[in-house]
Amino acid sequence: MMAERFTLSGTAVPVDPARMLDGLCARFVEHSDVWRSGNTATLANHSGKADLRSEGGQLSIELSCPTAAMLQMVRNVIAEHLFMIAGDEPLELTWADMPKPSALPDFREIRVVSASNVTPHMRRLTIACADVAHFRDGGLHVRLLIPPKGRAPVWPSTRPDGRIDWPKGEDELTVRIYTIRSIDLDRREMDIDFVLHDTCGLPMPGADFAQNARPGDVAGLLGPGGGGVPDAADMILAGDETALPAISRIAAEMPAGSRLVAFVEVETEAEEQPLVSAATLDIRWLHRNGAAAGTTGMLEKAIRSEIERASPDTFVWAGCERSEAKAIRDLLKARGHDRQRSSIGSYWQRPQ
Repeated sequence: MMAERFTLSGTAVPVDPARMLDGLCARFVEHSDVWRSGNTATLANHSGKADLRSEGGQLSIELSCPTAAMLQMVRNVIAEHLFMIAGDEPLELTWADMPKPSALPDFREIRVVSASNVTPHMRRLTIACADVAHFRDGGLHVRLLIPPKGRAPVWPSTRPDGRIDWPKGEDELTVRIYTIRSIDLDRREMDIDFVLHDTCGLPMPGADFAQNARPGDVAGLLGPGGGGVPDAADMILAGDETALPAISRIAAEMPAGSRLVAFVEVETEAEEQPLVSAATLDIRWLHRNGAAAGTTGMLEKAIRSEIERASPDTFVWAGCERSEAKAIRDLLKARGHDRQRSSIGSYWQRPQ
């Protein structure tokens, strides 16, 4: 029996539809499968797919997703990117089912239960949510919405064109992406880990929120999204501190009989954490020992060595600094590794 699909069509009228199509393909190629043929393109990932066609002065959009919530999320993502690409140029965007201003379907309010340091530079917040089960499937990552101190939070809603209507002025929210490390359905609680960076004076609002969080503090989550636990019996995981929560979550959810080799780059031995898995897990800690994060190339070298003896079906998952992620993608492409058997994410970018 064929699984139900939720569909939606839309039309964008930009200044240059062909350039708009080029821009969408360029933006999605890092985290989605992109197929391009002339004036048509398809963007696809675990959340669904978007079929795009540039013709007659407009861009036709056809969305198809496995759930209604994912359909709304994909519409939002496509709409946000269309307007970012348009910039100051005029853009008209309409949908067959124009949404009325309303609460976002994948938004949930959360409350801090406790906060503690797991390692010297990793702080864990345990948060409570009335609908924890919402975050069990659909991806590992969420957008954390931090309200301004001393004000009652004003949460975002949906605009008629599908974009998110974010509160502005004194009610403006701080938004950062994090990974749900673990979920306790019985207690209706979740853990989110925050890297406490050496900021060199740069603002780090997510880390500041975690450092100063107190029981009862309120925030919001949008999601989940960003890819889930890969369906693979043999996997190579690699990442730095920013990816460690996701690596821990993947390891914890892998079934018995599967095999994981994990390379985790951290500053020193003091930043190592225990990983629990029913799978056969071989974890190898890589220490920078004073080198700047994102400069060592250790993750790419480790994957290069490990993949030499891996089977073609091995899934390669990595999350790290942008230039290192590119080096890993280039390595896999040069080796002809199946694009469907990898997920390489840019978790952060070093200042230029």
